[in-house]
Amino acid sequence: MLLFENFETLDAFGPVEVLGRMKEHFTVRLYSAAGGTVTSAQGVPVCTEPLPEGALAAGVLLIPGGIGTRELVKDESFIARLKALAQGAEYVLTVCTGSILFSKTGLLDGRRATSNKRVFAWTGIESPGVRWIKKARWIREGTIYTSSGISAGIDMTLGFIADLLGYEAARRQADEIEFDWKEDPSWDPFSELY
Repeated sequence: MLLFENFETLDAFGPVEVLGRMKEHFTVRLYSAAGGTVTSAQGVPVCTEPLPEGALAAGVLLIPGGIGTRELVKDESFIARLKALAQGAEYVLTVCTGSILFSKTGLLDGRRATSNKRVFAWTGIESPGVRWIKKARWIREGTIYTSSGISAGIDMTLGFIADLLGYEAARRQADEIEFDWKEDPSWDPFSELY
């Protein structure tokens, strides 16, 4: 997971809860550009490792959203490093405005994606080449998953688990964390609310 100052806590740790419980399949590692402590928008300090140089050898790259994305979309050096990481990942998962940040790499151009509905107008401003879908809880485009607002990241991660390891594995995780999993990726009442 790639963290940054003012990331959204649940964007990050909802998916971490799901993936981190499946130790036979996933090892969770938290990175930031320089390593060290980064603080969420809610004031939660988190210890991170420095980003590796170049691409990931494989695995899953998870990008949360949060108010910190507003500045990072303008940081060309950060975007270049993000693109290199993503190009080596087997899967890329984004939560909330993490999809807007990821879209700046150009790797979403021509693909369907979604983001937080409260700031949805921002998607087309930052990356008009992406096929932004307003009504969606999450979207899978090949090996890239994007989800809408904050808690949707948990639904998306369970959907990812279902795609990768089977429905029963995902259902078991949802039941164990007592989570009301919205299994339908098109379920999205928030697109009409905002």
